[in-house]
Amino acid sequence: MTACAIESSAAGADGGAPRAGCAITVDGVYAARLAPAGDCWFPERWTLSGPEPYAVPLPGNQPEEPGTEVQPMGDGRVLIHRPVERRHAFSLLYPTGPDTGELPLGAVERPEEDARVRLLPPVPGGERAYALVVGRYTTAVWLVAGGAFGPEQLAEVPGRCSGGVWLDRTGRLLAVDREIGGRTKAVVVDLERGGEVSPLLQIAADSDDRLRLADPDSGLLLISSDAPSPGRERLGWGILGSSLPVRFPECLRLPGCAVTPFSIQPGQVLMPETCAVALRIDGPLGTWVGVWRPVERQVHHVAAPEGWLAGAGVWTADAVLRLPYATRDVPCGVAGLAAPPRDLAVPASRRALEPAPRPVEAEPERPVAPRPVPLQQAPLGRVVTN
Repeated sequence: MTACAIESSAAGADGGAPRAGCAITVDGVYAARLAPAGDCWFPERWTLSGPEPYAVPLPGNQPEEPGTEVQPMGDGRVLIHRPVERRHAFSLLYPTGPDTGELPLGAVERPEEDARVRLLPPVPGGERAYALVVGRYTTAVWLVAGGAFGPEQLAEVPGRCSGGVWLDRTGRLLAVDREIGGRTKAVVVDLERGGEVSPLLQIAADSDDRLRLADPDSGLLLISSDAPSPGRERLGWGILGSSLPVRFPECLRLPGCAVTPFSIQPGQVLMPETCAVALRIDGPLGTWVGVWRPVERQVHHVAAPEGWLAGAGVWTADAVLRLPYATRDVPCGVAGLAAPPRDLAVPASRRALEPAPRPVEAEPERPVAPRPVPLQQAPLGRVVTN
Protein backbone atom coordinates (compact mmCIF):
# COMPACT_ATOMS: atom_id res chain seq x y z
CA MET A 1 0.00 0.00 0.00
CA THR A 2 1.11 3.58 -0.54
CA ALA A 3 0.56 6.76 1.45
CA CYS A 4 -1.97 5.58 4.03
CA ALA A 5 -2.19 1.91 4.93
CA ILE A 6 -5.30 0.31 6.36
CA GLU A 7 -4.98 -2.39 8.97
CA SER A 8 -7.45 -4.99 10.17
CA SER A 9 -8.80 -4.67 13.70
CA ALA A 10 -8.93 -8.43 14.18
CA ALA A 11 -6.28 -10.02 16.34
CA GLY A 12 -4.30 -12.99 15.16
CA ALA A 13 -2.23 -15.80 16.58
CA ASP A 14 0.28 -16.65 13.93
CA GLY A 15 3.30 -17.05 16.17
CA GLY A 16 5.83 -14.52 17.36
CA ALA A 17 5.74 -12.67 20.65
CA PRO A 18 2.39 -12.26 22.43
CA ARG A 19 0.63 -8.98 21.72
CA ALA A 20 0.52 -6.21 24.32
CA GLY A 21 -3.03 -5.14 23.38
CA CYS A 22 -6.22 -6.31 25.02
CA ALA A 23 -9.70 -7.55 24.16
CA ILE A 24 -12.82 -5.97 25.69
CA THR A 25 -16.31 -7.42 26.09
CA VAL A 26 -18.94 -5.75 23.92
CA ASP A 27 -20.59 -4.16 26.97
CA GLY A 28 -17.26 -2.78 28.15
CA VAL A 29 -17.38 -4.47 31.56
CA TYR A 30 -14.34 -6.77 31.31
CA ALA A 31 -11.06 -6.81 29.43
CA ALA A 32 -8.24 -9.33 29.17
CA ARG A 33 -4.65 -9.06 28.05
CA LEU A 34 -1.28 -10.76 28.24
CA ALA A 35 0.68 -8.63 30.69
CA PRO A 36 4.49 -8.47 30.62
CA ALA A 37 6.59 -9.55 33.59
CA GLY A 38 10.20 -9.06 32.55
CA ASP A 39 10.69 -11.25 29.50
CA CYS A 40 7.60 -13.34 30.34
CA TRP A 41 3.88 -12.94 29.73
CA PHE A 42 0.88 -13.93 31.83
CA PRO A 43 -2.92 -13.47 31.51
CA GLU A 44 -4.60 -10.61 33.31
CA ARG A 45 -8.30 -9.73 33.68
CA TRP A 46 -9.43 -6.14 34.00
CA THR A 47 -12.76 -5.09 35.53
CA LEU A 48 -13.73 -1.81 33.92
CA SER A 49 -17.12 -1.19 35.57
CA GLY A 50 -17.45 0.47 38.94
CA PRO A 51 -15.75 3.58 40.33
CA GLU A 52 -12.21 2.42 39.56
CA PRO A 53 -10.86 -0.22 37.18
CA TYR A 54 -8.73 -2.98 38.68
CA ALA A 55 -6.69 -5.89 37.38
CA VAL A 56 -6.56 -9.50 38.58
CA PRO A 57 -3.45 -11.49 37.53
CA LEU A 58 -4.19 -15.01 36.29
CA PRO A 59 -0.76 -16.63 36.00
CA GLY A 60 -0.42 -20.31 35.22
CA ASN A 61 2.30 -22.73 36.21
CA GLN A 62 4.61 -21.29 33.58
CA PRO A 63 4.79 -18.21 31.32
CA GLU A 64 2.68 -18.18 28.20
CA GLU A 65 4.21 -19.16 24.86
CA PRO A 66 4.20 -17.10 21.65
CA GLY A 67 0.89 -17.29 19.81
CA THR A 68 -1.22 -17.38 22.99
CA GLU A 69 -4.47 -15.38 22.89
CA VAL A 70 -6.84 -14.32 25.67
CA GLN A 71 -10.43 -13.06 25.58
CA PRO A 72 -12.76 -11.93 28.39
CA MET A 73 -16.09 -13.69 28.86
CA GLY A 74 -19.27 -12.00 30.07
CA ASP A 75 -19.13 -13.71 33.48
CA GLY A 76 -15.61 -12.45 34.27
CA ARG A 77 -13.70 -15.60 33.35
CA VAL A 78 -10.96 -15.39 30.72
CA LEU A 79 -10.70 -17.69 27.72
CA ILE A 80 -7.15 -18.64 26.84
CA HIS A 81 -6.04 -20.17 23.54
CA ARG A 82 -2.68 -21.95 23.59
CA PRO A 83 -1.07 -23.49 20.49
CA VAL A 84 0.53 -26.83 21.39
CA GLU A 85 2.28 -28.40 18.38
CA ARG A 86 -0.59 -29.24 15.97
CA ARG A 87 -3.27 -28.87 18.63
CA HIS A 88 -4.87 -25.68 19.90
CA ALA A 89 -6.07 -25.98 23.48
CA PHE A 90 -8.77 -23.79 25.04
CA SER A 91 -9.41 -23.22 28.75
CA LEU A 92 -11.28 -20.82 31.02
CA LEU A 93 -9.25 -19.05 33.71
CA TYR A 94 -10.66 -17.57 36.92
CA PRO A 95 -9.26 -16.36 40.25
CA THR A 96 -9.40 -18.75 43.23
CA GLY A 97 -7.97 -16.79 46.12
CA PRO A 98 -4.23 -16.43 45.55
CA ASP A 99 -4.20 -19.01 42.75
CA THR A 100 -5.60 -19.34 39.25
CA GLY A 101 -8.33 -21.86 38.51
CA GLU A 102 -8.39 -23.42 35.05
CA LEU A 103 -11.25 -25.27 33.36
CA PRO A 104 -10.04 -27.13 30.23
CA LEU A 105 -12.56 -26.97 27.40
CA GLY A 106 -10.83 -29.21 24.86
CA ALA A 107 -8.70 -28.72 21.79
CA VAL A 108 -8.94 -28.18 18.04
CA GLU A 109 -6.63 -30.12 15.72
CA ARG A 110 -5.05 -28.22 12.87
CA PRO A 111 -6.11 -29.94 9.63
CA GLU A 112 -2.86 -28.95 7.89
CA GLU A 113 0.63 -28.03 9.02
CA ASP A 114 0.29 -24.44 7.82
CA ALA A 115 -3.31 -23.93 9.02
CA ARG A 116 -3.88 -20.89 11.25
CA VAL A 117 -6.15 -20.81 14.29
CA ARG A 118 -7.23 -17.56 15.94
CA LEU A 119 -10.00 -16.27 18.15
CA LEU A 120 -12.78 -14.16 16.68
CA PRO A 121 -13.73 -10.87 18.40
CA PRO A 122 -15.91 -11.10 21.54
CA VAL A 123 -19.56 -11.91 20.91
CA PRO A 124 -22.34 -9.70 22.29
CA GLY A 125 -23.47 -11.16 25.60
CA GLY A 126 -20.13 -12.81 26.25
CA GLU A 127 -21.56 -16.30 26.83
CA ARG A 128 -19.79 -17.91 23.87
CA ALA A 129 -16.52 -17.59 22.00
CA TYR A 130 -15.55 -18.62 18.48
CA ALA A 131 -12.38 -19.28 16.48
CA LEU A 132 -11.43 -19.45 12.81
CA VAL A 133 -9.35 -22.36 11.51
CA VAL A 134 -7.91 -21.21 8.19
CA GLY A 135 -6.65 -23.95 5.88
CA ARG A 136 -5.29 -23.87 2.35
CA TYR A 137 -8.66 -24.02 0.62
CA THR A 138 -11.34 -23.79 3.32
CA THR A 139 -12.00 -22.01 6.60
CA ALA A 140 -13.86 -23.55 9.53
CA VAL A 141 -15.78 -21.66 12.21
CA TRP A 142 -15.55 -23.32 15.64
CA LEU A 143 -17.50 -22.71 18.82
CA VAL A 144 -14.73 -23.01 21.44
CA ALA A 145 -16.49 -21.81 24.61
CA GLY A 146 -20.13 -21.90 25.65
CA GLY A 147 -21.07 -25.18 23.99
CA ALA A 148 -22.38 -28.28 25.72
CA PHE A 149 -19.61 -30.71 24.72
CA GLY A 150 -16.41 -28.74 24.22
CA PRO A 151 -15.16 -27.26 20.93
CA GLU A 152 -17.57 -27.85 18.05
CA GLN A 153 -17.22 -27.07 14.35
CA LEU A 154 -20.25 -25.08 13.17
CA ALA A 155 -19.43 -24.16 9.59
CA GLU A 156 -16.96 -24.69 6.77
CA VAL A 157 -16.51 -21.88 4.26
CA PRO A 158 -14.80 -22.38 0.88
CA GLY A 159 -11.76 -20.11 0.58
CA ARG A 160 -9.31 -18.55 3.02
CA CYS A 161 -11.00 -16.16 5.44
CA SER A 162 -9.65 -13.32 7.53
CA GLY A 163 -11.17 -10.56 9.63
CA GLY A 164 -14.33 -11.34 11.55
CA VAL A 165 -17.14 -8.90 12.46
CA TRP A 166 -20.45 -9.61 14.22
CA LEU A 167 -23.46 -8.08 12.45
CA ASP A 168 -26.09 -8.70 15.14
CA ARG A 169 -26.37 -8.87 18.92
CA THR A 170 -27.25 -12.58 19.04
CA GLY A 171 -23.98 -13.94 17.65
CA ARG A 172 -25.70 -15.48 14.65
CA LEU A 173 -24.41 -13.47 11.66
CA LEU A 174 -20.64 -13.40 11.22
CA ALA A 175 -18.97 -11.39 8.45
CA VAL A 176 -15.57 -12.57 7.22
CA ASP A 177 -13.31 -11.48 4.38
CA ARG A 178 -13.01 -14.44 1.99
CA GLU A 179 -10.20 -14.78 -0.52
CA ILE A 180 -10.92 -16.89 -3.61
CA GLY A 181 -9.11 -16.67 -6.92
CA GLY A 182 -6.92 -13.78 -5.84
CA ARG A 183 -9.85 -11.52 -4.86
CA THR A 184 -11.17 -10.80 -1.37
CA LYS A 185 -14.85 -10.12 -0.70
CA ALA A 186 -16.72 -9.86 2.59
CA VAL A 187 -19.37 -12.55 3.04
CA VAL A 188 -21.86 -13.40 5.79
CA VAL A 189 -21.88 -16.77 7.54
CA ASP A 190 -25.20 -17.66 9.20
CA LEU A 191 -24.28 -19.86 12.17
CA GLU A 192 -27.89 -20.86 12.82
CA ARG A 193 -28.42 -22.16 9.27
CA GLY A 194 -25.57 -24.61 9.05
CA GLY A 195 -23.00 -22.01 8.06
CA GLU A 196 -24.94 -20.76 5.03
CA VAL A 197 -22.79 -18.20 3.15
CA SER A 198 -24.18 -15.13 1.37
CA PRO A 199 -22.43 -12.15 -0.30
CA LEU A 200 -22.07 -8.93 1.67
CA LEU A 201 -19.68 -6.66 -0.26
CA GLN A 202 -18.91 -6.54 -3.96
CA ILE A 203 -18.25 -2.96 -4.95
CA ALA A 204 -16.60 -3.95 -8.24
CA ALA A 205 -15.89 -7.32 -9.80
CA ASP A 206 -12.11 -6.83 -9.65
CA SER A 207 -11.85 -5.01 -6.29
CA ASP A 208 -10.85 -6.28 -2.85
CA ASP A 209 -13.67 -5.35 -0.46
CA ARG A 210 -13.28 -5.95 3.27
CA LEU A 211 -15.48 -5.22 6.28
CA ARG A 212 -13.58 -3.59 9.17
CA LEU A 213 -16.27 -2.79 11.73
CA ALA A 214 -20.05 -2.90 12.09
CA ASP A 215 -22.53 -1.51 14.58
CA PRO A 216 -25.57 -3.80 15.00
CA ASP A 217 -27.74 -0.96 16.37
CA SER A 218 -27.45 1.55 13.51
CA GLY A 219 -26.18 -0.73 10.73
CA LEU A 220 -23.15 1.50 10.16
CA LEU A 221 -20.35 -0.38 8.36
CA LEU A 222 -16.68 0.60 8.06
CA ILE A 223 -15.29 -0.78 4.80
CA SER A 224 -11.94 -0.88 3.04
CA SER A 225 -11.70 -1.29 -0.72
CA ASP A 226 -9.40 -0.54 -3.63
CA ALA A 227 -12.38 0.11 -5.95
CA PRO A 228 -12.07 3.94 -5.92
CA SER A 229 -8.25 3.82 -6.22
CA PRO A 230 -7.06 0.59 -7.89
CA GLY A 231 -4.01 -0.82 -6.13
CA ARG A 232 -4.57 1.27 -3.02
CA GLU A 233 -7.04 0.52 -0.23
CA ARG A 234 -9.23 3.28 1.15
CA LEU A 235 -11.57 3.47 4.13
CA GLY A 236 -15.24 3.98 3.41
CA TRP A 237 -18.61 3.61 5.05
CA GLY A 238 -22.05 2.30 4.23
CA ILE A 239 -25.27 1.28 5.96
CA LEU A 240 -26.42 -2.32 6.09
CA GLY A 241 -29.62 -2.74 4.08
CA SER A 242 -29.47 0.78 2.61
CA SER A 243 -29.77 1.73 -1.05
CA LEU A 244 -27.26 4.58 -0.61
CA PRO A 245 -23.82 4.24 -2.22
CA VAL A 246 -20.67 3.39 -0.30
CA ARG A 247 -18.71 6.57 0.40
CA PHE A 248 -14.95 6.99 0.74
CA PRO A 249 -14.35 10.31 2.54
CA GLU A 250 -11.26 12.25 1.56
CA CYS A 251 -10.64 13.14 5.21
CA LEU A 252 -9.85 9.48 6.01
CA ARG A 253 -6.87 9.54 3.65
CA LEU A 254 -3.93 10.53 5.89
CA PRO A 255 -0.62 10.47 3.98
CA GLY A 256 2.12 8.53 5.71
CA CYS A 257 -0.24 7.08 8.33
CA ALA A 258 -1.84 3.72 9.04
CA VAL A 259 -5.51 4.14 10.01
CA THR A 260 -7.28 1.39 11.95
CA PRO A 261 -10.94 1.78 13.01
CA PHE A 262 -11.53 0.02 16.33
CA SER A 263 -14.86 1.09 17.86
CA ILE A 264 -18.25 2.52 16.80
CA GLN A 265 -20.60 4.37 19.15
CA PRO A 266 -23.60 2.09 19.90
CA GLY A 267 -27.23 2.97 20.48
CA GLN A 268 -27.76 5.32 17.52
CA VAL A 269 -30.52 3.22 15.98
CA LEU A 270 -31.95 5.82 13.60
CA MET A 271 -28.84 7.97 13.10
CA PRO A 272 -25.96 5.92 11.67
CA GLU A 273 -24.36 9.01 10.12
CA THR A 274 -23.90 10.57 13.58
CA CYS A 275 -22.17 7.57 15.18
CA ALA A 276 -18.74 8.45 16.52
CA VAL A 277 -16.00 6.18 15.16
CA ALA A 278 -12.66 5.70 16.95
CA LEU A 279 -9.53 5.37 14.82
CA ARG A 280 -6.05 4.29 15.78
CA ILE A 281 -3.61 6.38 13.75
CA ASP A 282 0.06 5.38 13.45
CA GLY A 283 2.28 7.96 11.83
CA PRO A 284 5.65 9.71 11.94
CA LEU A 285 4.69 11.45 15.20
CA GLY A 286 3.76 8.22 16.96
CA THR A 287 0.36 6.69 17.70
CA TRP A 288 -2.74 8.72 18.53
CA VAL A 289 -6.53 8.58 18.42
CA GLY A 290 -8.81 9.91 15.73
CA VAL A 291 -12.54 10.57 16.18
CA TRP A 292 -14.74 10.84 13.09
CA ARG A 293 -18.43 10.81 12.21
CA PRO A 294 -19.78 9.99 8.73
CA VAL A 295 -21.83 13.21 8.78
CA GLU A 296 -18.62 15.26 9.09
CA ARG A 297 -15.75 15.95 6.70
CA GLN A 298 -12.95 16.03 9.24
CA VAL A 299 -11.13 13.76 11.66
CA HIS A 300 -10.55 15.08 15.18
CA HIS A 301 -7.03 14.17 16.32
CA VAL A 302 -6.48 13.54 20.03
CA ALA A 303 -3.38 12.51 21.98
CA ALA A 304 -3.69 8.98 23.39
CA PRO A 305 -3.12 8.49 27.13
CA GLU A 306 0.36 7.40 28.14
CA GLY A 307 0.59 3.61 28.13
CA TRP A 308 -2.50 3.18 25.95
CA LEU A 309 -3.01 -0.45 24.95
CA ALA A 310 -3.05 0.74 21.38
CA GLY A 311 -6.11 -0.20 19.34
CA ALA A 312 -8.21 -1.10 22.40
CA GLY A 313 -11.20 0.94 23.49
CA VAL A 314 -14.97 1.02 23.56
CA TRP A 315 -17.59 3.74 23.12
CA THR A 316 -20.47 4.26 25.52
CA ALA A 317 -23.89 5.11 24.10
CA ASP A 318 -23.45 8.74 25.24
CA ALA A 319 -20.28 9.16 23.12
CA VAL A 320 -17.53 8.69 25.71
CA LEU A 321 -14.58 6.66 24.43
CA ARG A 322 -12.98 4.54 27.17
CA LEU A 323 -9.32 3.78 26.49
CA PRO A 324 -7.45 1.25 28.68
CA TYR A 325 -3.84 2.06 29.57
CA ALA A 326 -1.07 0.72 31.81
CA THR A 327 1.99 2.52 33.14
CA ARG A 328 4.47 1.84 35.94
CA ASP A 329 2.52 4.13 38.27
CA VAL A 330 -0.97 3.09 37.07
CA PRO A 331 -0.92 -0.60 36.12
CA CYS A 332 -4.65 -0.62 35.31
CA GLY A 333 -6.27 2.58 34.11
CA VAL A 334 -9.06 3.77 31.83
CA ALA A 335 -9.11 7.24 30.26
CA GLY A 336 -12.45 8.71 29.22
CA LEU A 337 -12.53 10.79 26.05
CA ALA A 338 -15.74 12.64 25.18
CA ALA A 339 -16.39 12.86 21.46
CA PRO A 340 -16.02 16.44 20.18
CA PRO A 341 -19.31 18.17 19.39
CA ARG A 342 -20.24 17.94 15.77
CA ASP A 343 -18.45 20.41 13.48
CA LEU A 344 -16.34 21.76 16.34
CA ALA A 345 -12.89 22.88 15.17
CA VAL A 346 -9.94 20.92 16.51
CA PRO A 347 -8.40 22.78 19.51
CA ALA A 348 -5.02 24.38 18.88
CA SER A 349 -3.41 22.13 21.51
CA ARG A 350 -4.22 19.10 19.37
CA ARG A 351 -3.25 20.47 15.97
CA ALA A 352 0.35 19.34 16.39
CA LEU A 353 -0.85 15.79 15.99
CA GLU A 354 -2.52 16.43 12.66
CA PRO A 355 -0.87 15.70 9.31
CA ALA A 356 0.02 18.75 7.24
CA PRO A 357 -3.19 20.55 6.24
CA ARG A 358 -4.37 20.23 2.69
CA PRO A 359 -7.55 21.16 0.84
CA VAL A 360 -10.40 18.68 1.11
CA GLU A 361 -11.71 18.14 -2.38
CA ALA A 362 -14.11 15.54 -3.62
CA GLU A 363 -12.77 13.22 -6.27
CA PRO A 364 -14.88 12.68 -9.38
CA GLU A 365 -17.33 9.83 -9.06
CA ARG A 366 -16.15 6.64 -10.73
CA PRO A 367 -18.86 4.38 -12.07
CA VAL A 368 -18.29 0.73 -11.28
CA ALA A 369 -19.92 -2.49 -12.32
CA PRO A 370 -23.33 -3.06 -10.69
CA ARG A 371 -23.09 -5.11 -7.54
CA PRO A 372 -25.13 -8.32 -7.58
CA VAL A 373 -25.79 -8.35 -3.84
CA PRO A 374 -24.31 -5.14 -2.40
CA LEU A 375 -24.51 -4.81 1.39
CA GLN A 376 -26.74 -7.87 1.38
CA GLN A 377 -29.46 -6.76 -1.05
CA ALA A 378 -28.93 -2.96 -1.23
CA PRO A 379 -27.74 -2.07 -4.77
CA LEU A 380 -24.93 0.48 -4.57
CA GLY A 381 -24.45 1.39 -8.20
CA ARG A 382 -21.54 3.75 -7.70
CA VAL A 383 -18.62 4.65 -5.49
CA VAL A 384 -18.74 8.16 -4.03
CA THR A 385 -15.98 10.19 -2.40
CA ASN A 386 -16.62 13.26 -0.30
